[in-house]
Amino acid sequence: MLPLLYRMLTRPLGPIAICYLAQRRKRGKEDPIRFRERRGLTSAVRPQGPLIWLHAASVGEATAALALIENLLASRPELAILVTTGTVTSARLLASRLPARARHQFAPADVPRWIIRFLDHWHPDLALWIESELWPNLVLMTHARGIPMVLINGRLSARSYRLWRRWPGLIRPIMRAFDLCLAQDHQQTERIQSLGARQVAMLGDLKGAAAPLPCERAELLRLRIRIGQRSVWLAASTHAGEEEIAGRVHRDLAAKFPGLLTIIVPRHPARADAIAAMLRAQGLRIARRAPGEPVTGETDVYLADTIGELGLFYRLSGIAFIGGSLVGKGGHNPLEAARLDCAVLHGSDMSNCTGMAAALAAAGAAETVTDAETLARAVAALLSDRRLRAERAAAANRVAAAGRGVLDAVSERLAPWLDRLVPEREVAAAPRSLRA
Repeated sequence: MLPLLYRMLTRPLGPIAICYLAQRRKRGKEDPIRFRERRGLTSAVRPQGPLIWLHAASVGEATAALALIENLLASRPELAILVTTGTVTSARLLASRLPARARHQFAPADVPRWIIRFLDHWHPDLALWIESELWPNLVLMTHARGIPMVLINGRLSARSYRLWRRWPGLIRPIMRAFDLCLAQDHQQTERIQSLGARQVAMLGDLKGAAAPLPCERAELLRLRIRIGQRSVWLAASTHAGEEEIAGRVHRDLAAKFPGLLTIIVPRHPARADAIAAMLRAQGLRIARRAPGEPVTGETDVYLADTIGELGLFYRLSGIAFIGGSLVGKGGHNPLEAARLDCAVLHGSDMSNCTGMAAALAAAGAAETVTDAETLARAVAALLSDRRLRAERAAAANRVAAAGRGVLDAVSERLAPWLDRLVPEREVAAAPRSLRA
C-alpha cells in the first residue's frame, strides 16, 4: 500500500522537481548541458544487444564499480553497460575512466513519468545497484517490468537504517524487489535481511578489489622535480571544516619542517574558491591546480581542485589523511591510499568503510586522529621517521591486496543472470578468473 501511495504522491511533482534541480544547477550540482537526463530524456542511442544498467550514487560507489565493469566487459564481449549516477563530480570522473562499451547517464529523478521515459529508452536486461541509494519509484518500477536486479556491495549507514525501519511498508517491497543482495560485511548483512531482503550473502567490500587509481606519469615526474626534497603530506577527499584543520596543521608544523608542502584535494572541487579564501585568511600561500598556478618554493598549500587526479597526489605524498572522517561524513575509501604506498591517517568516523578501517587498524597500518592537534602530531611523527612511514605503508598495502578476491566472488554470484544474456558457450574460452 505504501509504495502505491508514494507513487501517487510523487506523480504530480515534476514541476517541483524541475525547480529543485534548477536550484542545484545554479549551485553547480547539476550539469547544465545534460540537465535533460535527470528527466529521463537523452540523445544517446541504446546500444544493440544485451545491456546491463549499473546505478551508483556518486564518486565512491562509481569508483568501486569500475573493476567490476571492466571484468564484465572483458569476460562477456557482447555486453554493453550503462552507468548512472546523480552527481556532476562522478560524471566527470567516469568520463575519463569508463572503458569502451560502457557509457554514463545521469539517473532520472524519482518522478514516475521520468522513470518511464528512462526505462522505455534504455530497456536494460539486468540492473545492478551499488551500495545504498534506494529510490522507491526507480527500484519498484524497474522490478515491475521484470528486469532482474542485484544489490552489490550493499551498505546502509546507521542513520539510513534507522530511517528505513520507520517505514517497513515501503522498504520491505523495495528490498524484496532484488533477486539477490550482496552485503559488505556481517553487520550490513543483518541490516539488509531485517529490512526484508529475500536472499542475502556477505562477500566483502568491492572497494577492496579496485585497481590502483591512475595518474599521468609525465605529470607525476614533473611535479616530483618541482617539489624536490620538500616534506609533503596530503589531505585527501576533504569536506568543509577539514581544509581549515589541514591549514592549522601546516602552520603548526612549518617551523619544524622548513619547506613543508601540504596538498589538499577537496571532495567537491566546486568549493575551491571558498577553500582558497579561507586558507589565505590563515596567512598561507596557495597555488591552485585547476587554473594552472605552479607550485613554487614559496607555496605552502597546493589546492588540487581538479577531478580524477587523486592517484597522482597519493603517489606524490606518502602520507595521506582520509577526508570525511573528522566531520561526520563517514570517511572515504582508505584502500585507495594504501594501494599507492601511503601511511594512512583518518578521523574517528569511518562508518562508510568500517571493514577497511578495522582491517587497517588490526594490521597496524593506520592511525586514528581526532582533531588538528592529534593530526599534526601524527603527521610530524611520519615526516620525522621514514622507517615508520615505510612500515605503515607496507602494512596498508598488504591489507589492500587481501581484498582482491571479492571481485571474482561477485562475478561468480552474477553468473546465472549473465549466462541468460550471453550463453556460456560464448565465453567458454575466458580464463576462470574472468568468467562470471
